Amino acid sequence: MSPSLPAIAERYDVDDRIFKEQIATQYQPVVLRGYVKHWPVVQLAKTSTEAVCAYLRKLDNGSDVDAIMTPPEAKGRIFYDDAMNGFNYLRNRLPVSAILDQLLRYRQFANPPAVAAQSALIANCLPGFLDDNKLSILGPEVIPRIWIGNAVTTPAHFDDAHNIACVVSGKRRFTLFPPEQIGNLYIGPLDFAPTGAPISMVSLKEPDFEKFPKFKDALKAAQTAELEPGDALYIPPLWWHHVESLQACNILVNYWWGGAVGTADSIHSGFDSLMLALINLKRRAPAYRQAWATVFQHYVFDENEDLTAHIPPHRHGVLGDMSAEQEQQVRNYLANKLKSQ
Repeated sequence: MSPSLPAIAERYDVDDRIFKEQIATQYQPVVLRGYVKHWPVVQLAKTSTEAVCAYLRKLDNGSDVDAIMTPPEAKGRIFYDDAMNGFNYLRNRLPVSAILDQLLRYRQFANPPAVAAQSALIANCLPGFLDDNKLSILGPEVIPRIWIGNAVTTPAHFDDAHNIACVVSGKRRFTLFPPEQIGNLYIGPLDFAPTGAPISMVSLKEPDFEKFPKFKDALKAAQTAELEPGDALYIPPLWWHHVESLQACNILVNYWWGGAVGTADSIHSGFDSLMLALINLKRRAPAYRQAWATVFQHYVFDENEDLTAHIPPHRHGVLGDMSAEQEQQVRNYLANKLKSQ
């Protein structure tokens, strides 16, 4: 852990009630020490790398998952190529067992390529894993994913969802920035990113303050933590997180819910709204944009309890509590309008 950055708040012995009532409601990141230490896979990981890899091999059904490999000179950092015409990794589809074999083999290299299986749906590739390794606080609609790799660095990015990241094997360093630091993180293209989500263009290890001077202010707001096997981290939606996998074999299981990825609520995407607003409003006159900012503030962002007080209940429409059928009608209207354009 970097001594120059404050530590993320920590809690021990967190149960479901504490998480629901004291943590998930605060919109602040929290390290959950020992949160999944009881998982059998964690117990095996604490025994040896070989033991945890053998456990996953037995569960592997042979389905291919997304995997990437960066060259040694990239030092494990997932990023763009030099011209930003592509990314600095090769993409492949491999079974989990093949990726584990690569990790064990690359442990013998002084300067190995970075290898990672990213965001693989556990139910699709490791059936049986969730029978013994799961979180009681989350229902079956929250689909866990597994991340496997060696020394890989994912630049600061955000997710439009709540996130619990559980370290199974190895060690990971998380550096988090609150949402309001977006202007100091020098975010890359929204629609062309090596991680799927937009990333910070600044190297945390070697920041170029001449090119990215405002990043100094971002660091003043940053928090960091190193997680061992059995530890977990709660990351609220839209908190930027920079993730470093620090050992030769790192395994993490994460759960997203209440946002745009991996959940039953994935249709409610703030990112989709952002992209549409950029198309429709960004290049309009300043006064016009400001007028729409006032409208959005009134209807979307302010806590207006009396927003519909002057409207009969049967005419609240999109301003009221819509049913799933009514929401779908609005989506169909928007989809048809976009198609016609």
